[in-house]
Amino acid sequence: MTVLQIAVILCWMACAAIFAAYAASIAGEITYVTLADGRKTARSLPLVFRMLLPFVPNLARFVSRPGFARARQVADEMIVSSGLEGLITGAEFVALKFLVPLTCGTAWVGFVLLLGALMPDSIISDNTLLLGLLGVLLAYAYPLMWLRGTLKRRHLAILRALPFVLDLLTLSVEAGMDFMSALQRNCERRKLDPLNEELIRMTREIQVGTPRRIALRNMAERVRQPDLKGVAHALIQADELGVSIGSILRIQSDQLRSRRFDRAEKLANEAPVKMLGPLMLCIFPAVFVILLAPVLTQVAHNLF
Repeated sequence: MTVLQIAVILCWMACAAIFAAYAASIAGEITYVTLADGRKTARSLPLVFRMLLPFVPNLARFVSRPGFARARQVADEMIVSSGLEGLITGAEFVALKFLVPLTCGTAWVGFVLLLGALMPDSIISDNTLLLGLLGVLLAYAYPLMWLRGTLKRRHLAILRALPFVLDLLTLSVEAGMDFMSALQRNCERRKLDPLNEELIRMTREIQVGTPRRIALRNMAERVRQPDLKGVAHALIQADELGVSIGSILRIQSDQLRSRRFDRAEKLANEAPVKMLGPLMLCIFPAVFVILLAPVLTQVAHNLF
């Protein structure tokens, strides 16, 4: 090992120690979002985002250009729908889409080059450029992949809770309670989940003077979940036409349960096809090896 290689290794060890200390200090921090009723709930960003957020203002002028207006708007909408409002803005997210590949991608390229230098005859040294490029592309795609995954999980949680909430509201309204009282009671009694957070925000908007139909429309546009949007639009039409809220809630609840059953049936039909890949790649080769292992052992023993 040459002196240059030893110096490179020592530099990497020092950088890794500094990085580990900074990451440990950031990882210990707890972040919260404030709900409409004043309560705070813990909600965190990925560690790499929290580590790079202090450097985002350096790119503020760059991402505030008109060319990034659409990207900032889409990011803001997805952040609000994901329940991350107050933790990060659309402009900060666009800046992170450049900072993550710039920092993590550069670190990955340096790591690949180091491995290639330490193992000159390995497959890594022969594909250094390809591995570095793949790492940079993955780092660039990671922020958007994470945000889409967070949004998908929140929409799924809302979808699972919505039929039960509609049943409770239907029973309360048909028992003689008005819609707002039933909604407030439901928000107070249920655990704090994504759907309850949105309903609390909607009720607070109505309490400060926003008309109910506008509050429902705001919730539908803010969440952008198809089933919740359909329920909100049905309630808006019932409010405009003077139709009974109880009957609308019961119809929407029945439709949601029917669609949920259809989705479950679709997933059940897709399961055999999805199991075919692991079956062919893992189970059949394992069975083949187990059955032929004695024969192969005997043949090898006779040959050698």
